[in-house]
This record gives sequence, structure tokens and C-alpha cells, in this order.
Amino acid sequence: MARRCEICGKVPISGSNISHAHNVTKRRWMPNLQRVRVVVDGKSKKIDVCTTCLRSGRVQRMIKA
Repeated sequence: MARRCEICGKVPISGSNISHAHNVTKRRWMPNLQRVRVVVDGKSKKIDVCTTCLRSGRVQRMIKA
């Protein structure tokens, strides 16, 4: 998995962990991706979508029947 939202393109960002003694190490913030089944061009397809896109309604989940 490429860790990229297929709707908005959100990707991991990098930064630093900083301890009380100011020791600095690299870290990454990962997007909260969910594998959801959606309808694309009349066919069901599983795509990786961040939870921000799901909550805002940019993508509509397919309802299980």
C-alpha cells in the first residue's frame, strides 16, 4: 500500500520526536487510511481513503446488501 489517499492525495509527513533532554529523532505522521468499497464508473472497487474524505462526504461508501 502506498499510504496515499486516492481522493485527496494525503501522504505521510515527517518531523521530529524531541525528548525532555532535547534528543531529536525522526518520526512520521501517517494518514488514517481506510480500505473502503465504493462505486466507480458503475463498478464496485476497493480504494484507500483517508477518514477526512469519508467524514466530509467526498466519497460515498457502498452499502452491503
